Amino acid sequence: MILKDLEKIFHDDLDALYGKQEVSSFFVLIINFYYNISRLQLALNPEISINKEEQAPFFKALKHLKEEKPIQYLLGETEFLGLPFKVNKNTLIPRPETEELVRWIVQYSEWKHQRFLIDKEKKRHLNILDVGTGSGCIAISLAKNIPGAKVYAIDISVEALKIAQLNAKLNNVDITFIKEDILKVTIDRWNSELDFDIIVSNPPYVRNMEKKKMTANVLDNEPHLALFVDDDNPLLFYKKITEFAAQKLCNNGELFFEINEYLGNETVELLKEYNFINIELKNDLFGKNRMLKGSKSEITFAN
Repeated sequence: MILKDLEKIFHDDLDALYGKQEVSSFFVLIINFYYNISRLQLALNPEISINKEEQAPFFKALKHLKEEKPIQYLLGETEFLGLPFKVNKNTLIPRPETEELVRWIVQYSEWKHQRFLIDKEKKRHLNILDVGTGSGCIAISLAKNIPGAKVYAIDISVEALKIAQLNAKLNNVDITFIKEDILKVTIDRWNSELDFDIIVSNPPYVRNMEKKKMTANVLDNEPHLALFVDDDNPLLFYKKITEFAAQKLCNNGELFFEINEYLGNETVELLKEYNFINIELKNDLFGKNRMLKGSKSEITFAN
């Protein structure tokens, strides 16, 4: 059977569920993963065919997608900022809005170097901490894109850390991974001489009340531990991380968050309570409040 016929089957069975554009992207991912055939090769040679035995992975993927399971979990991999990442049921699938957050941090770090805020004579480089690293996509992408940065990453999940460590090796970066529950962290357990120039987190922020707005492929498959918070305490993780950052950021260090689009103003007020300054709420490409940063002032604790 030629691949073009298989592509038509894909669209006939899945377009109503996912939309034509996303189904096309699924198809390209599958033929590239299983058959090492690119979109360009298929366009140049539309008569490419595979035999019946070779069709088995294709129909397995089709069944998987009909059940609204993420294609990334079937393939066991995805891409983030052009880098390869392994993923499984213990990690969230990296999303475009998180890519925007990383780009923002990279731009900020470049500006900081240009303004000579790093002591180059002592060769001190940026210290960065990623809280709730999951697959490691934020930490690893920052390590790849910020020369000389020393990157640390924490997560409560041992299984997620295993994947993150694998991804660090896959992308040839050195990350210090630490098993830590940010909700229980105490400052005295950290190296008193280790402060951070940047702390970043994409913590759980989806309220239980918002589950009905989520698609089944996310709700039924991705780890709830990394997604959801109680309705009556939606900023639980943000408060603890901000409190930690107020103590462990260098003066003028920056705290970056990915946030719940409905709680932008509330998250801004939280940073103000801990005397962060130069707070900036940033929209993603879809115009949603999705990112936030603030600078640590010399006054560190909430009133």
